[in-house]
Amino acid sequence: MLTGGELAALIAAVVWAVLAAFMCVALVRLTRLLSEATKVVSELGERSAPLLDDVATTVERAGASLDRVEEITANVATTTEDVSTMTALTRSVVTGPLVKVASFSYGMRRVLGQRRALALVRTRRRRERR
Repeated sequence: MLTGGELAALIAAVVWAVLAAFMCVALVRLTRLLSEATKVVSELGERSAPLLDDVATTVERAGASLDRVEEITANVATTTEDVSTMTALTRSVVTGPLVKVASFSYGMRRVLGQRRALALVRTRRRRERR
């Protein structure tokens, strides 16, 4: 029969064996996990190069589009200046003679109004003298 010390040693050996088995299973799973992680990182590296090329191409196209937009904006600014100049020129060409015509018209109405008033006064005086 086994003595108390031998029984304790046997139990300790079984516990250590079970613990070692669990550690082996854990190490096997960890190894599988690391190999899968390595595969994923490798695939990501393979896929990222074309994606980065696409991103670079997209950025270049966006830069070209922005250059075109800048050119269009500059052309619109130039056109706006030209339209503003033409508007000022048209205003000065048209309003100058219009102001003169309006002033002449006002002066004529005033003179004609004064002549009518004088004619009316003369007519009344003639009637009063008779």
